[in-house]
Amino acid sequence: MRSATILGLSGTTLGRDEAAFFREADPWGFILFGRNINTPSQVSRLTQDLREAVGRDAVVMIDQEGGRVQRLRAPHWREWLPPLDQARQSGELERGFWVRARMMAAELRAIGIDSNCAPCCDIAGASTHPFLQNRCFGTTAQGVIAGARATADGFLAGGVLPVMKHIPGHGRATLDSHKELPVVDQPVELLQKTDFAPFSALRDLPMAMTAHIRFTAVDPRPATQSAQMITLIRDQIGFDGVLMSDDISMQALSGTIAERAEATKVAGCDLVLHCNGLRTEMEATVLAAGELTPEAMVRTRSALEMRQSPLPADMDALARELADILGQPAPMASAPSAGA
Repeated sequence: MRSATILGLSGTTLGRDEAAFFREADPWGFILFGRNINTPSQVSRLTQDLREAVGRDAVVMIDQEGGRVQRLRAPHWREWLPPLDQARQSGELERGFWVRARMMAAELRAIGIDSNCAPCCDIAGASTHPFLQNRCFGTTAQGVIAGARATADGFLAGGVLPVMKHIPGHGRATLDSHKELPVVDQPVELLQKTDFAPFSALRDLPMAMTAHIRFTAVDPRPATQSAQMITLIRDQIGFDGVLMSDDISMQALSGTIAERAEATKVAGCDLVLHCNGLRTEMEATVLAAGELTPEAMVRTRSALEMRQSPLPADMDALARELADILGQPAPMASAPSAGA
């Protein structure tokens, strides 16, 4: 039965030994990072090789938010504004984010990537850590909901599964969870009206990624490893899609990689995400995470059913429209086109 994991890989090509490991481990999906990216033809070959390794059309995802968190970059791909910058600059917020996401999706699908770890549904505040702040769509729940919904719809129209993050909300974090565990002391009643609200509004999306953040009003453990928080996500926020962890190698979590993976799975995450491509850590993650639960199998099947073929779109026309919305000079035809 399939491993309850999403795994990274080490480089720009898939070696025979690494392919054999993936074939045996059989992760549900893969995730790419900058270390895996060189040229469009190289990435296309890599995504094809990953799917051949497991013998199926496995999900291949990436973090392509725009701004600092953007794995595909010039000269081969477009450069995108950070979401908060676009929200402030856009004359038509929802249409602008839909067009942007539809164009992003075309670039991703052209090289075999069919899921994007976006949109961020966190709310930016004055104290939000810089690692996250301009990755948000706004400073209010309403603004975030509008931008995130348009973005998710644009991805789905382009055949890319969106992964909303970081559920149930990372905006109050004053620490970088890559390095430390952020702590939020606000009452649940307040969080339901603010931080949790965008995730509730987008609860119909196919996938979500947890936050490595501790909410003291609920549980002393980080949300990723808290059965109480996972219950809150399912019952109060109402999200019943695929719940994947954020990267378990981030230092907000403690213990060995195996302990982190086991705690994440036991808490109720459907999938355990391990990103750094280190073989010994991946082996430990696969062993500790175990197989997909029956509930996770149902959710992952439902998510895959939303991975449709891209709807027709004129990328040059969309590029001109986005430039007009942002008050930028009209681009030259044609920037990278893709499976429209």
